[in-house]
Amino acid sequence: MSGTFCAAVWWLICQSLGPVDPILIIGATGTQGGAVASVLLASGRTVRALVRDPAAPRAVALQSAGAELVTGDLMEPASLIRAFAAVEAVYAVTTPFVSGPADEERQGTNIVVAAQETQVPWLLLASVASANRAAVPHFASKARIERQLAETDLAWTVIAPSYFYENVLSARESLSRGVLPSAVPPDRRLQQVALADLGAVVDAILDRRKEHVGVRVEIAGDDPTPAEMAAALAVRYEPLAIEAIQNSDLAAMYRFLAAEGYDIDVEAVRARYPEVAWTQFADWARGARPLNS
Repeated sequence: MSGTFCAAVWWLICQSLGPVDPILIIGATGTQGGAVASVLLASGRTVRALVRDPAAPRAVALQSAGAELVTGDLMEPASLIRAFAAVEAVYAVTTPFVSGPADEERQGTNIVVAAQETQVPWLLLASVASANRAAVPHFASKARIERQLAETDLAWTVIAPSYFYENVLSARESLSRGVLPSAVPPDRRLQQVALADLGAVVDAILDRRKEHVGVRVEIAGDDPTPAEMAAALAVRYEPLAIEAIQNSDLAAMYRFLAAEGYDIDVEAVRARYPEVAWTQFADWARGARPLNS
């Protein structure tokens, strides 16, 4: 049977099935949700993006890339119920960095309740690795959302990434001076992942539903030390006192990363998702180096 004939048959099957329900991305104009939306759009999936302002530049860019926009707010349950209508799955990102962990928990509650009311076929909740064992406020709020979700009869998957490579870009000014400040000791391994690779994992999980329903997945693709990260960025490591971090939530996170850290089997994760290119930090850093100049 020729490849052309097979493709034609598949096209006819797809036409007979009608339009494909979208994947709704909550947080699509943010860093993590935006990365996931970009990967899913590039892979040919139908994406719906929940946005507060459809005229905002990031929302317009998503629409230009092929996403359907739906206006809503995590603190407005009625808007979530509208957004959740006729979807294949929801990828939900909550955030503590606007109004704090308590509001993040309310966001999570609103998502879970709306998913139950609309009988969402599959809720993929974005959390964080080590959420249930780290004394970090926004880890704890995510853990509480996870527990609430687990008590429902929804089909769910928790996707829990570690540190992002892109976090170093918050130190652009320091990088331009040739230093990478870090509260993590120079020889302490820091498990982390590229945002694009997280998106690729979500894409892979969507194709492997049976394996992932009711499962929590922690994600890391590499574990360089801060000294190795600095070398890859062609700058020098500079210690940063945790006491100098003004945000108490972030200070708690770096205290955890400096002492205990995540506990992910990086090689096992990479092997579980061979569909993912798995960018090494050093390779990612080569593309970030122009920011240092």
